Amino acid sequence: MNGKTETAFELSDGASGRSSQLPVRTGTIGPAALDIAGLHKDLDVFTYDPGFAATAATESRITYIDGDAGVLLYRGYPIEQLAGKSSFMEVAYLLLLGELPTGKQLAEFTGNIRYHTMINETLLRFFNGFHHNAHPMAMVSAVVASMSAFYHDTMDIYNPRHREIFSHRIIAKIPTIAAAAHKHSLGQPFIYPRNDLDYAANVLHMLFAVPCEPYKLDPVAAEALDLLFILHADHEQNASTSTVRLAGSTGANPYAAISAGVSALWGPAHGGANEAVLAMLEQIGSVDHIPKYLAMAKDKSSHFRLMGFGHRVYKNFDPRAKIIREMCHRVLTALGRSDNPLFELALRLEEIALKDEYFVSRKLYPNVDFYSGVIYSAIGIPRSMFTVMFAIARTVGWVAHWLEMISDPAMRIGRPRQLYTGPPRREYVEVSKRR
Repeated sequence: MNGKTETAFELSDGASGRSSQLPVRTGTIGPAALDIAGLHKDLDVFTYDPGFAATAATESRITYIDGDAGVLLYRGYPIEQLAGKSSFMEVAYLLLLGELPTGKQLAEFTGNIRYHTMINETLLRFFNGFHHNAHPMAMVSAVVASMSAFYHDTMDIYNPRHREIFSHRIIAKIPTIAAAAHKHSLGQPFIYPRNDLDYAANVLHMLFAVPCEPYKLDPVAAEALDLLFILHADHEQNASTSTVRLAGSTGANPYAAISAGVSALWGPAHGGANEAVLAMLEQIGSVDHIPKYLAMAKDKSSHFRLMGFGHRVYKNFDPRAKIIREMCHRVLTALGRSDNPLFELALRLEEIALKDEYFVSRKLYPNVDFYSGVIYSAIGIPRSMFTVMFAIARTVGWVAHWLEMISDPAMRIGRPRQLYTGPPRREYVEVSKRR
């Protein structure tokens, strides 16, 4: 490990007389980590941490979050600066390679991504095997996994050049795969990518263009989507990123690891939360009903949850939510939808909840999902595609973490342990003797 060791705790077992030295490892910023690697060997005990809420499973140089202060850094750069000044392609380069690119480096990187946007025609025909109303995330997960059957000649995970080819290929093709899933759901022809468009604009083109008429790209929609991609690109060791790392730690091909991440992201408690926010707003229906539903959210016996509020890590405002809120206003105004009832309901819900002692005392602030679904809806993206859009953006973060893990000489297969609470040893009884 590269984290500095400045001190250590000693944990002793009085009954056996054994002890264990637990080094304290410090990073560049953020909480220190207690190195418990020798605990089982020294004292024959495990640590117990359901959900890994207090466990640092790896060392990483990619993303830093300070949940109490509401800080998010990509490779040390504040998300507010990147969202205001950068582009998704520049952020992708930063996350993958660790530094902001020069103009020449960015042009070369962007060109490489554009070069790989097409997908194999045989792969494209896979979509005809899915039911017409299959969820797009199911199709995306399956097709990403199947890419390993097409690019097996460049999947040596220990070959730096192969890793680079994979990185460019998956980032380039995931929008094409996503758009194909959407078109299949509609029964419309697949739309091929255009290499003269930037990344976000190309996504919109493939989603909404049809062969019978020219597609007019809305620059505000493209700008909004590019911003959302930046904000969703990475978020430290979240559930889907940890899934990619765990799958990748087995030596599985990288497409399988990314497919596992797509599947993990699909969950409503993770990437599907923005879809759940819109469903919640529709359920509330009216500003007049907000007090009733807030009371239900406080009632532990109620099954109603206030979606889009609170975060596992942030105990302050999610910095991404502040940025998205401003963009939401811009998009709705530019598209002539400033009177969007769901957006007005969202604003009022936020206002009332943030004055309620119950939510304030528990630091349940709006998170990134609270407004992103409203933006997606405003630019015409259907609800079934919300999580797919998230997957397009987060693929960059997944790849960055996979690259970091694979190139780490200390990498080991992920293998958590457990606290066993089942029956103790029992002897087998023949079926004829059982009562």
